[in-house]
Amino acid sequence: MRGRSTERRSELIRLVAQPVLAVGLGAAVLVWAFDRDLTATQQASMNATNIVTVTRQHVVITATVAAIVAAIAVPLGTLLTRPGFRRLAPLFVGLANTGAAAPAIGLIVLYYLVTERTGFWVGVAPIAFYGLLPVLRNTILGYQQVDPTLVDAGRGQGMSEAMVLRRIEFPLAVPYILAGLRTSLVLAVGTATLSFLVSAGGLGILIDTGYKLRDNVTLWVGAILAVALALLVDWLGALAEQFLGPRGLR
Repeated sequence: MRGRSTERRSELIRLVAQPVLAVGLGAAVLVWAFDRDLTATQQASMNATNIVTVTRQHVVITATVAAIVAAIAVPLGTLLTRPGFRRLAPLFVGLANTGAAAPAIGLIVLYYLVTERTGFWVGVAPIAFYGLLPVLRNTILGYQQVDPTLVDAGRGQGMSEAMVLRRIEFPLAVPYILAGLRTSLVLAVGTATLSFLVSAGGLGILIDTGYKLRDNVTLWVGAILAVALALLVDWLGALAEQFLGPRGLR
């Protein structure tokens, strides 16, 4: 009981400290970068308008990937736990595992070569494929962890299959699903730094510009902002796990 209390206290401390750290890192690197005489080349990348633009692009890419992954992986994972479809689970998990095992940069480049296009969706689609596995696997695992006696009790009270799914199975699987979404979000934030390769935008533009021009100021800003954004996204995922799961399991 004491161990559980200590773990809960540590989680609450982290929920408070993590956003402070993320915002502090972002603010500190921006103050450090702008508190100096920037060259004309640096000013082309290091201006408020450009930084806001690439950060917004990065957030939009991440949010779109998360929406696509949730829209595909959660219903698919639910279907693959239903009688008659369980035998297909290894096939779909294997396909998702292929996406997760492949290098992210390879998926993006391959998608570009296949479509011969660049732009937002060419950056989003391979990242979404890359992030499917955690959510699909956790959705299936969440349903598998539901106590069969609870399902039988629901059916004994006259609930239909759909009612059992909606009122018992899905709510109990939510913590696992949210954990998978949290992992997928963090993966998406990190991988989105590569989306500049196909002209999809994002903070990778600052990182690439700084690297090519040997401009450490721009490089530091791009890298630290990407880290800060990942910390914020992980924090949002932790909040969702903390407050969106079933009350009895919080």
